[in-house]
Amino acid sequence: MNSINTSNHYTNLDEILQKPLSKYIDHTLLKADATEEQIKILCQEALKYDFASVCVNSCYVNLVADMLKGSDVKTCCVVGFPLGAMNSKAKAFETKTAVDLGAEEIDMVINIGALKSGNLGLVKDDIASVVAAAGKDALVKVIIETCLLNNDEKIVACNLSMEAGAHFVKTSTGFSTDGAVEHDVVLMRKTVGSKMGVKASGGIRDLDTALSMIKAGADRIGTSSGIKIIQQFQQLKG
Repeated sequence: MNSINTSNHYTNLDEILQKPLSKYIDHTLLKADATEEQIKILCQEALKYDFASVCVNSCYVNLVADMLKGSDVKTCCVVGFPLGAMNSKAKAFETKTAVDLGAEEIDMVINIGALKSGNLGLVKDDIASVVAAAGKDALVKVIIETCLLNNDEKIVACNLSMEAGAHFVKTSTGFSTDGAVEHDVVLMRKTVGSKMGVKASGGIRDLDTALSMIKAGADRIGTSSGIKIIQQFQQLKG
């Protein structure tokens, strides 16, 4: 088992964790070469460890929903992934299709270029189109891709997500120039307050990093290293 570095944090884990650690984790596999067998194993792992969700590309939604049926592990699907530069109608269609197939959570990527161009109406309408397509029973998490934005743009992206009716803001796709950092999670939490959830994703591969993000304000952790994180937590707890 890998050693655990907790020197900077967590003298009292109960003050940091507001729910079981497993329920912070979206068990994730979004690689282009992910196979059906790997997705099945992902679902089996999520059921075993009782993760919050399984997060996949839309082609696997039906398979995941079937495998998770009857459990409280949610089926999560990415939309407009990973660039966010798709037409809003295409994102809405992808969302509606995914929800019809069993997706209960949608992680969409904003139109980053539109945000950086100052076309804020397009960004808000883009998010709102996905929220509408998701319907009242599916959560929408908005990936703002923090590594491509300055602080002012991150704040604007969070505010637009709130105004558009989304439920979470999320740091990263994990496919761009960087992933989640504590500073961004703190900024996002400060911006949205208690009105939205905050998901940290990208580069979270061990317990210390996961707990750092939760301490900074994250309600969810997107990671492909969920099992390692839980095993390290169990080792820490003895």
